[in-house]
Amino acid sequence: MASASFVKPNVLSSPWIAQRSFTTHPSASSPPPPRVSFAIRAGAYSDELVKTAKSIASPGRGILAIDESNATCGKRLASIGLDNTEDNRQAYRQLLLTTPGLGDYISGAILFEETLYQSTKDGKTFVDCLRHANIVPGIKVDKGLSPLPGSNDESWCQGLDGLASRSAEYYKQGARFAKWRTVVSVPCGPSALAVKEAAWGLARYAAISQENGLVPIVEPEILLDGDHPIERTLEVAEKVWSEVFFYLAQNNVMFEGILLKPSMVTPGAEHKNRASPETVAEFTLTMLKRRVPPAVPGIMFLSGGQSEAEATLNLNAMNQSPNPWHVSFSYARALQNSVLRTWQGKPEKIEASQKALLVRAKANSLAQLGKYSAEGENEDAKKGMFVKGYTY
Repeated sequence: MASASFVKPNVLSSPWIAQRSFTTHPSASSPPPPRVSFAIRAGAYSDELVKTAKSIASPGRGILAIDESNATCGKRLASIGLDNTEDNRQAYRQLLLTTPGLGDYISGAILFEETLYQSTKDGKTFVDCLRHANIVPGIKVDKGLSPLPGSNDESWCQGLDGLASRSAEYYKQGARFAKWRTVVSVPCGPSALAVKEAAWGLARYAAISQENGLVPIVEPEILLDGDHPIERTLEVAEKVWSEVFFYLAQNNVMFEGILLKPSMVTPGAEHKNRASPETVAEFTLTMLKRRVPPAVPGIMFLSGGQSEAEATLNLNAMNQSPNPWHVSFSYARALQNSVLRTWQGKPEKIEASQKALLVRAKANSLAQLGKYSAEGENEDAKKGMFVKGYTY
C-alpha cells in the first residue's frame, strides 16, 4: 500500500517560497543556493522505451488485449462450450495471433504469462508471430485485485513483490511493454485511501517497468458500475488522474516512455440515460486535457463492457479533431466477442473467425483516424457487454 510519508508538499511551508523572495539577489558573500536535481530515471532503456511507445502509438493502430487470466479465458471458452484446458487456450490464442494482416491495424498485443511462453502447434513462438507481423509483444504483470483494508469495500492491486525480476525475465522472453490494471469504484466513494493506493501502486509499477526495459501501460480503470451521471464520472476521473500523475512524477517516471489505458468518461452503466458518442468524447477529452501532459505519446482506451459498436463510435468521436496524443484503443472483449461467436471451437471456422477479428480491428483503426462509419454494423456488435463487478 502507499506509504503515509508520501504527501503532497505544502508550498506555503516551503523555505524556498515562504521565506525567500524570487526578486532578491544574494550578496557576493552569500553561498550559492543548493543545486536541485530533477532526474528522470529510465536507466539504460530510455531511447528504446520512447521508440517502443511511439511504435505502439502509430497512426491507425491500437492494442489487442488478450491478457485474461486462465480462469477468465475459461469463462470465454465455456460460453462456446469448450473446456478450460491449456490446449484450448493455446488454440484460441493461436487463432488470434496468427490472423493474416493483423499488424495493419494492431500495433501491440498484451499477453498473459502463459501465452508469452507458448508457441503455435508447428513450433513458432507467439512472440515471433507478433514480431513478424510488426506487432509489439506485451505482458500483464499485476497479480490481481484484493480487498483493501480500511476502505469502503474497495480493492487494491497486488504484484509489486518480485516485479523487477519478473520484468527482467519478460524482457528476455521478448516482451517490450507491460500492463498493470487497478480499479476505482464510483459507488464506493471512492475513498481517498483507495485513490491514493491505486495511484501509488501504478507509479511504482511504472518506474520498475521502465528500469527493466518495458513501456508501462498505466491503467486505473474507473468502473462502469453505478447509476451516477456522466458529470460524477468526470469528477472522479479528474481526481484519480491527478493523483496518478503526481506519484508518477514522484517516482521519476519518464512520461515519454509510458502509455495510458483510461476508461472513457461515461454515465454509470445503470444510469437512466445513455450518452451519445459526441457527449462521451466531449467529457473524456475534457478530462484528458485537464490532467494528461502532452509528453505522453498514447492514450489507449479500454472498452469497459461497452458494446463493440459503442466502443468504436466513441473512439471515432474523440478523433474528429486533432489531439496532443495518439488517441486509440486497447480492447479485449470489444475485439474478441465476434471472434468467439464465429469460431465456436471448430477448426473449419478459424478462417471466418480471423476475418471477424479483422473486421473489428479495421473498424477501430478507422475510428483512431476519425474515419469510421457505423453503416452496415450488425446487430450483434451493438449488444452491450457490461458485467456488474467484473473481474478477470
